[in-house]
Amino acid sequence: MRIGIDKMAFATTNDYLDLVELAKERGVDPNKFTIGIGQDLQAVVPPTQDIVTLGTTAAKKLLTPELEKNISTVIVATESGIDNSKASAIYIKHLLGLSDFTRTVEMKEACYSATAAIQFAKGVVALNPQETVLVIAADIARYGLNTPGEVTQGAGAVAMLISRNPHILTLEDTTVAYSKDIMDFWRPLYATEALVDGKYSTNVYIEFFLQTFTRYQQLTGRELADFAALTFHMPFTKMGKKGLEGLLKDRNDEVAQRLRTQLTASQLFSRQVGNLYTGSLYLSLMSLLQNSDLRAGSRIGLFSYGSGAEGEFYTGILEDGYEHYMNNIQEELKHRHQVSVAEYEKLFSSQLGMNDRDIEFDVTNDPLPFVLKGQKDHQRIYEAK
Repeated sequence: MRIGIDKMAFATTNDYLDLVELAKERGVDPNKFTIGIGQDLQAVVPPTQDIVTLGTTAAKKLLTPELEKNISTVIVATESGIDNSKASAIYIKHLLGLSDFTRTVEMKEACYSATAAIQFAKGVVALNPQETVLVIAADIARYGLNTPGEVTQGAGAVAMLISRNPHILTLEDTTVAYSKDIMDFWRPLYATEALVDGKYSTNVYIEFFLQTFTRYQQLTGRELADFAALTFHMPFTKMGKKGLEGLLKDRNDEVAQRLRTQLTASQLFSRQVGNLYTGSLYLSLMSLLQNSDLRAGSRIGLFSYGSGAEGEFYTGILEDGYEHYMNNIQEELKHRHQVSVAEYEKLFSSQLGMNDRDIEFDVTNDPLPFVLKGQKDHQRIYEAK
């Protein structure tokens, strides 16, 4: 039985920041951001958006009344949780109007957990082929104003339906997971911004990619020539390049050139949105599929990474007509609203965060279909507009 990704959709906020403007304001050479880091634009989050609203918006783009009937499980992968007890998946299930006879859970392991969610979803479908699992990777990457990590912030959600006979990508059986207790990135319970050792994290990322890919080769006997493309978790797009070049080294034959070309295609959307944490790998997959001419039957390798740390390399085979089962991301990104650096800083500091008081947000200027209206009696209040 073929099991894999049947449909995909992406959602982000309506506001964005031009990183050239941010560089000028911070007194930094813009090339450091656009070339050195590989980022051009960054999603900016108003207080009316969080992982629940973004995840619901992405998921809503996938669903039809017929598809909703088959969803047995909703899994949200995030490291931007809004509650230490209650799963964000419950809020999303309610906003989507799904049946109460639905399993709802939230998963965490830094930027990696959406991959675990997909693997677990594959197991659910294998046991119950008539069921579909909704997997949502939703996050808001925050490092703080005027910090080294500020340029690698971002926000958004990727929603995926995992089912039998998928229309986008059939998952192959061999997968390699690798984990170690490493402090390269973390966010204590008392913090709203992450702590990171950037250089160390980059080195660990490359090590985990090489470990998992080498092990995969040992298990399957496959070579680089067997892949049409490799996709990567991209906290910033230069990281994917570092991973690929760590494998290719000085190789410059036809295979290496093809993989570099496809890497560029996979980077395009991330350059315009920023870091999605759990969703970054899957936004790069959508970018690859919407900005290349890959054919049905192509094998795609996916490297997932989460600090702390865990990596996984797995593969999928592209299905015929895959391009019809995703939303048109580039078209949607064209209609966003640019904010100034001053506006961005104000919005950054206006988040609900760990605020424990009652608050009501003005949602009139937020065009997204689901919004966070505020908080009352320590409970977040959501609305479908």
